[in-house]
Amino acid sequence: MTRSARVTGGLLAAVGGLAIAVQARVNGTLAQALQNGLLAALISFAGGWLVLIAVVLSRQSGRDGLRRLRESLRQRRIRWWECIGGISGAVLVGSQGLAVATIGVAVFTVAVVIGQVVSSMVIDHHGVGPGEPKPFTKTRVVGAAVGVIAVVVAVSDQFTSPGTLWLAVLPLVAGLLMGWQQAVNGLVREASANSVVTILVNFTVGTAALALVNLVVRGGLPGGFPPDWWLYLGGLLGIVGVGGAIVSVRFIGVLMVGLCAVCGQLIGAVLLDAVSGHLAWPTVAGVVLTLVSVGIAALPGGKMVR
Repeated sequence: MTRSARVTGGLLAAVGGLAIAVQARVNGTLAQALQNGLLAALISFAGGWLVLIAVVLSRQSGRDGLRRLRESLRQRRIRWWECIGGISGAVLVGSQGLAVATIGVAVFTVAVVIGQVVSSMVIDHHGVGPGEPKPFTKTRVVGAAVGVIAVVVAVSDQFTSPGTLWLAVLPLVAGLLMGWQQAVNGLVREASANSVVTILVNFTVGTAALALVNLVVRGGLPGGFPPDWWLYLGGLLGIVGVGGAIVSVRFIGVLMVGLCAVCGQLIGAVLLDAVSGHLAWPTVAGVVLTLVSVGIAALPGGKMVR
């Protein structure tokens, strides 16, 4: 893999993370307006799904990608459970509604990142995703550890005294699934030879899961929907976020995708806070540390950890 390809992969993952940061703000505002976080998440996923289904079905390359994926499933070159990575997004959004109000955004974010970094390292080590296995090395372990510390520093000014810290298990599980999602998405991308088809598969699974949850919970429809058009852009931002990870994982591996995406998310948080006039210096320090963690993990040297 050339250096330019690795740099491109890192930038794509970071842009995806930036989009996810903006998406979280948009979806959060929509959830407040609707007084229903699960419904806001379903609207976001369904909006992205409608755009993707229109794009894929209107293009010959998209229809060919669906056919290749169907053939790969039929011939068992890829297994059905490798096509349900989109469930990770549904779990993440669901855990936001269940846990954030109790444990706070800071603890939630740290739990997600810890789960994502741990699962990314294990998945890279065993070669679950596309590409060769990437064994544990000192540089990768240190880079992952610095990445976790960076997020703790970035959100340190938000820590409160959580009433029931055990709820952090929910975002931790969501983070663990995110590492797996990035790996299997790479496999779906290889089977379909089409990144947009891969994103569509994710959004189909996520939309179906959230629709089922909304039916079970039965939160009811709101009295009205907010007129602000930008509150309904969450799906498009999610497409950019998932797409960045899908394309970049082939070049830099699951761990580096996770670290670069976290870097993009923190940069997005800095920009959003700066615009709103609530910029916190710990967030800036967290971004710097995350950049350091990416540099350490990308170092070619380092002995294998046994």
